[in-house]
Amino acid sequence: GVAGAGSYGFQVQAMGVPAGLAVPPIQNQPIVKEGTIWMPVPPPLPNCPPGLEYLTQIDQILIHQQMELLEILTGFEAQNKYEIKNTVGQRVYFAAEDTDCCTRNCCGPSRPFTLRIIDNLGHEVITLQRPLRCSSCCFPCCLQELEVQAPPGTPVGYVVQDWHACLPKFTIQDEKRMDILKITGPCVVCSCCEDVHFEVKSVDETSTVGRISKQWTGFLKEAFTDADNFGITFPMDLDVKMKAVMIGACFLIVSLSF
Repeated sequence: GVAGAGSYGFQVQAMGVPAGLAVPPIQNQPIVKEGTIWMPVPPPLPNCPPGLEYLTQIDQILIHQQMELLEILTGFEAQNKYEIKNTVGQRVYFAAEDTDCCTRNCCGPSRPFTLRIIDNLGHEVITLQRPLRCSSCCFPCCLQELEVQAPPGTPVGYVVQDWHACLPKFTIQDEKRMDILKITGPCVVCSCCEDVHFEVKSVDETSTVGRISKQWTGFLKEAFTDADNFGITFPMDLDVKMKAVMIGACFLIVSLSF
């Protein structure tokens, strides 16, 4: 738009940006990858494991298990994959089970597994490690346990199943094995046409601080697939490491087919 600019020995730069200067990216915008809208990347925070900054901005997440056509048609257990989203539908993380075929189809719901949780930059930010354990009240010395690492290789907490004759109960512990929260499920966990709620309570179980809910997905999906939808609510100001451990608790509940 400058007449005769070339005769003065310089070139007009597009959009008025001087040569050699880069345009800074727009911050805090959703990222779109292959048609999926990801939650914006938050800035790094002190004393926060890398990749968990997302959890400081939310008090509720939704976990959707992806359905595998081969598993629906044959009943052959495939590696589970999950989308973890915020309340506006933006993907926060993607989770994938890392197990071998023999373990999945021989050990069933009690199988050991490694679950890798990836952020929108492709970094593994949370690793869940579950060893082979029993889930029956007849074996109180060998109940379920899950270790939560963030980043991978650094434990930030544990989910330990508590023995109870009737109720599914768990304890959330920090990296030092100190009890932080309790989780209590209903006596009958296979409800029809309604959600199933696991209450997250204080250590003395006098107050409720959150909830893990298995959502009813309809007759057809419940009858022909084992794909589940879960919701997790927790206080906005809860320690981000404990939020990560609550996500681990949700996946342990998913694996036990409650």
